Amino acid sequence: MRLSELLAELPAALAPQRRLGEGDPVVRGVRYDSRDVAPGDLFVALRGSLADGHDYLPQALHLGAAALLVDALPASLPAPAVAVQVPDTRRALAPIAARFFGRPAEELDLVGVTGTNGKTSTSFLVESILCAAGRRVGLIGTIEVRFADERRRSVNTTPESLDLQRTLREMRTRGIDAVSMEVSSHGLELGRVEGCRFRAAAFTNLTQDHLDFHGDMEHYVAAKARLFRDHLAPGAAAVVNVDDRWAPTFLDAARAASARLVRVSRRPEAEAEVVVERADVRLDGTRAVLRVPGGRLELESPLVGEFNVENVAVAVGVAVGLGLPHEAVARGVAACPQVPGRVERVSAAGEGPIVLVDYAHTPDAVEKLLRTLRPLAAGRLIAVFGCGGDRDRGKRPLMAKAVAAYADRAIATSDNPRTEDPEAILDDVERGLDALTRVAPEALDATPRAWARVADRRRAIELAISIARPEDTVAIAGKGHEDYQIVGRARLPFDDREEARRALRRRAGGARP
Repeated sequence: MRLSELLAELPAALAPQRRLGEGDPVVRGVRYDSRDVAPGDLFVALRGSLADGHDYLPQALHLGAAALLVDALPASLPAPAVAVQVPDTRRALAPIAARFFGRPAEELDLVGVTGTNGKTSTSFLVESILCAAGRRVGLIGTIEVRFADERRRSVNTTPESLDLQRTLREMRTRGIDAVSMEVSSHGLELGRVEGCRFRAAAFTNLTQDHLDFHGDMEHYVAAKARLFRDHLAPGAAAVVNVDDRWAPTFLDAARAASARLVRVSRRPEAEAEVVVERADVRLDGTRAVLRVPGGRLELESPLVGEFNVENVAVAVGVAVGLGLPHEAVARGVAACPQVPGRVERVSAAGEGPIVLVDYAHTPDAVEKLLRTLRPLAAGRLIAVFGCGGDRDRGKRPLMAKAVAAYADRAIATSDNPRTEDPEAILDDVERGLDALTRVAPEALDATPRAWARVADRRRAIELAISIARPEDTVAIAGKGHEDYQIVGRARLPFDDREEARRALRRRAGGARP
């Protein structure tokens, strides 16, 4: 494919401004990581938070790049290479990638799920329902990308546009015809899903998160709403949880796009297409009755939590929007597997407390998790939680307040501290724990309504499980499926589930931290 063919895909706002070098080279591949460049590739220089692709132009040329896409031209260029300057290389990458891979999104039924919490579980449910309806389905999200017999760990919730288009082409080549996909606010704001038009889009909820990137809630909401405003296919279904305070923004965006509205609510009296009439949530799963167009659905799900009732309802809304049969919806919900790191139960040899690991890392998610577990816990509810470094500091005391409202014992610890001092992060967290009594770790078990500060996450998990009685419930929040901890710039092996199993084995053997 010629460079000129790719550049012709750019809209006017991203059109080439200047160029260096002559000719119209054949482009054999497109890359944004200079280490992956092969002869004949187009190298697209992206500016990131940690590195700038423009610093690696010489390396890309040395490896044989035939052309460069930049937002600042280099001083010189060896023949016969060509450099083209555009206003924004990251946004330009999306239409170029779509064209290079033959616009695979147009050959697939895409379902996009956005929101602060619940995206992963809802996308798993949608995948399961589509499979039950006889579709060949791919999944793209926070935990992994999977299709056919492929499973790949995810780097971002929504992949960079080049990786996304490449993956969609691979999926189509392998016979996939529908994709359930998490669509993040970063992915929307950075243009990663340009070139994708979704047959159905779903909004779960929106609460404070990612303000370090978006600046304020208004910009965060606007980024999420792009999915409905800019990325729906003609006649698409827009599924909106109308119980959320920000729902009107998404409804307005969907109406502006002439989408078919599918409103979802947990309130039995609500005017909505999908309504939860009743739900019975237990630690072994959930039973619910939903009112949908054409009748009622009686559903059973292995997923636990009041928030998963909302996720099931939104996934059913997607099924309604796609016109899937009720029987397939019920089978799909029942067959949806445990979502890794989402109220995931951890066990080891011997008897012990109930230990649950969850990805909750926002005030709303932590509040929903513990509010759900509070009435289900036969004994005390012991919470282990932390807040990420180099992220929105404003949510730290809010997460702590949610913990203090429901936990009998709490341990504040590190999450992914990144380049921040873990103790400084805990200083922010502490401001939200004034409803509990601060005690030394060794006094936590004996002190009602107390919390302790243990920066070492491994020790914090060990402490929680060592003091738990057989009837107690231990909730470990924040990292969920992640099998690493980011300290400084290093990504170190660390898995809450493995640490909990280790602590349970230590407990069974009589050892204490």
